[in-house]
Amino acid sequence: MDALRVRWGVLGCSAIAERRALPALREIDGSEVVGVASRTTERAERFAAEHGGTALSYQELVDAPDIDAVYLSLPNSLHFGWAERALRASKHVLCEKPMTVSADQTDALVALAAERGLVLRENFAFLHHPQHDVVRALLERGRLGRLRTFSSAFGVPPPKPGDIRYDPALGAGCLLDVGVYPIRAAQLMLGDGLTVAGATLRVDTETGVDMAGHALLVSENGVFADLEFGFQHSYRSRYALWGDAAHLSLERAFTPPAEHRPQLLLEEQDHREEFTLDGADQFRASLASFATAVRETRGAEEEREWLRSARETARLVEAVQQTAVRVRQRGAVPS
Repeated sequence: MDALRVRWGVLGCSAIAERRALPALREIDGSEVVGVASRTTERAERFAAEHGGTALSYQELVDAPDIDAVYLSLPNSLHFGWAERALRASKHVLCEKPMTVSADQTDALVALAAERGLVLRENFAFLHHPQHDVVRALLERGRLGRLRTFSSAFGVPPPKPGDIRYDPALGAGCLLDVGVYPIRAAQLMLGDGLTVAGATLRVDTETGVDMAGHALLVSENGVFADLEFGFQHSYRSRYALWGDAAHLSLERAFTPPAEHRPQLLLEEQDHREEFTLDGADQFRASLASFATAVRETRGAEEEREWLRSARETARLVEAVQQTAVRVRQRGAVPS
């Protein structure tokens, strides 16, 4: 591997790969798309013609000696198998969320990456937006007093009929697609040691796919995390922190456009303050951070933190699935 260059393979020509990953990779110094793989040769060839690289099969991409890192955006149920193959082929892996569909699978990938000294990350791009650093700084400075509740919601309108997010065989459902964002945000703000106190999932009676959900988590020091998510909503992407001195809220928390200037609203009993922040391209920042980790040291403390967080997210998702009361709804999946 060239110490100044990261040669990428794009495994899966998904919508997010086309809209966000490939344009971002073109803007990152020292990154080059070498190979592109899709379910069909035609789609891979179209992506390669538009974005660079050579059209390959999945296995050809994993085996290619001139690829250092794999950006993986296949359907959820395929993440584990192809991430494992890539790691065994000594490729670093940036995997779209969720990393896998089970805690055991995530644990296995984390152990394999650690054993082989490879960078493995779950691509929660929102973690790279500086707006969350401002929120944490206000919290740590005591502006909210003692934190009592973290709440978060991520809901999107129903995907179109036939979307893979309705296919149980491909790891479908809103928990793995949008619910993981509030869960990961709760980890960011409240730390490890969260437990699931209760959960509800609204599921389609025919497919068993979860269409909406609500979970209550509790931190080790007693802070509640009230999380909502689903496919049956108008768009909403937010979180709020409520302490005994003030309430802080942030809209468009998870998928803000690069040009969006975030606004934090801080409300005290007799005072209201707004903070307008700079915009940021969080997807580009995520890929750039991963590329830097690949170029620099393997097994650094920062990477152990990423691996630990991925395992914690998978554990919490599984706990929500196991705890949830399921409310059945006929015809919840559009046809």
